[in-house]
Amino acid sequence: MLGLLQTYLFVALALALFAVEAWALIDLLRRPSVAFTAAGKRTKTFWGLIVGAAAVVGLIAIPPPLGLGLLGGGFLMFVAVVPAGIYLADVRPAIEPYSRRRGPRGGSGGW
Repeated sequence: MLGLLQTYLFVALALALFAVEAWALIDLLRRPSVAFTAAGKRTKTFWGLIVGAAAVVGLIAIPPPLGLGLLGGGFLMFVAVVPAGIYLADVRPAIEPYSRRRGPRGGSGGW
């Protein structure tokens, strides 16, 4: 009984970590390339490779019964969330002002 509960908690934790990695990757893909260099950060390609690799590792580290658990889970799923966290905490706020969308006519969208 306790072992089953631990398994479900571990799977839930792995899914939460993967959700953070997927959020970072989706957000990164939606940003324009020029925003990264304008903000003084590395290129979009660099961050795409780092965050993409983290998301792949996070996906294949999800333990059974929902995932494959190919990498032994535990340690690597925690390591994989670090680049996504760095992107979300440091890079995303820096590129935000350079990637805002304007209204339909290029204005601010107000009256």
